[in-house]
Amino acid sequence: MLISVLGTAQARHPDGTAVPIGGARLRALLTALALRAGRSVPVAALVDEVWDGDPPADAPGALQALVARLRRTLGPGAVLSLDGGYRLGADPDDVDLHRFERLAGEGARALEAGDPAGALAVLDDALALWRGPVLADLPGRAAEAAAWEARRRGVQGSRLRAMLALGRPEETLPELAALCGLSPLDEPLQSLRIRALRAAGRPAEALAAYEAVRRELAARLGTDPGPELRALHAELLAPDPDPAPAPAGGPDQGPAADPVPGRERGGAGARPARGNLRVRLTSFVGREADIGAILDDLGRARLVTLLGPGGAGKTRLSQEAAERGADGWPDGVWLAELAPVTDPEAVPEAVLTALGARETVLRGAGAEGLRAVEGHGGDALARLVEHCARRRMLVVLDNCEHVVGAAAVVAERLVGV
Repeated sequence: MLISVLGTAQARHPDGTAVPIGGARLRALLTALALRAGRSVPVAALVDEVWDGDPPADAPGALQALVARLRRTLGPGAVLSLDGGYRLGADPDDVDLHRFERLAGEGARALEAGDPAGALAVLDDALALWRGPVLADLPGRAAEAAAWEARRRGVQGSRLRAMLALGRPEETLPELAALCGLSPLDEPLQSLRIRALRAAGRPAEALAAYEAVRRELAARLGTDPGPELRALHAELLAPDPDPAPAPAGGPDQGPAADPVPGRERGGAGARPARGNLRVRLTSFVGREADIGAILDDLGRARLVTLLGPGGAGKTRLSQEAAERGADGWPDGVWLAELAPVTDPEAVPEAVLTALGARETVLRGAGAEGLRAVEGHGGDALARLVEHCARRRMLVVLDNCEHVVGAAAVVAERLVGV
């Protein structure tokens, strides 16, 4: 007999045929026994759990009658009588709760051993056992049920780590967003989401996610992020290193090799030496005239605005134009993705974060950053202006329609420096 308590208590024959279990007390008895599969459960403990602290007058007799009903439902060997108690007539692995724990352990060991594919397969099997709230038929076990739910979230995190190790970050993001919403103070889980965003090529969203966690921790616990999150934030803020110079081609070697295969050095589409634009994995054709017009406008004006309906390709067009004109911006091309920003007052902070300037203010990551913001305290817009004033850089404000007023203020101040 296979017993399931990861949801409303159920029983199935080995061939998968369901066995109807009627009555809340009968399901409570089966759950209490299944929870301790392989062990004897004292009569007093069963009475307390089945009747939730409100036992009948003849509690041992009522329990005995209930055990007899369960035997008639599941078979005579379903419950064994022992001195002072009863034991479920099934092995622990016949109970989904214990099978889940075994599979979770196997998956964790496979992940630690460097086998994410094997770990993913086992962890998928473990999580597939859940049908609903654990121990749903034992209301008095709320604390233990909460512990099992936490264990489930941990296994979900391990599964998502395996997917990330397999190079599937985009697939993890919807589930990670949901889990992080349920556990906003779970730093390892939040760290996993930030890593997935970075691996998916969404560094601005990763920085925005870190900032949201930092604020949540400060507001609810009065603490800063722990070492893992802080180290991850520092990695996000670290600028891409300048590409190492390619060796000059000798007379017998031909031209020097380019660090990006299939791309001419210094030609159209070359990545800027500094900034946060990521290398595109697909080609971009058919809008050469538009790119030329944008570059021409950038040569004559300090502010250029792209307008068009949603889905017209403004983001890709702006990035392609920025990359091709990167040589004109010695301090780099920087993309500030404002789609995740919901509070207009947070726009300057989001742009600072995208430019890699925010951490130097709060953590003292560099003397240059500290000098730049001296005297401006927590005024993010003033710090942003100071940061950009000493540099020749191109800043792309993307997806700013929903915070257009705040974005306009930022643009106006930056254009005026």
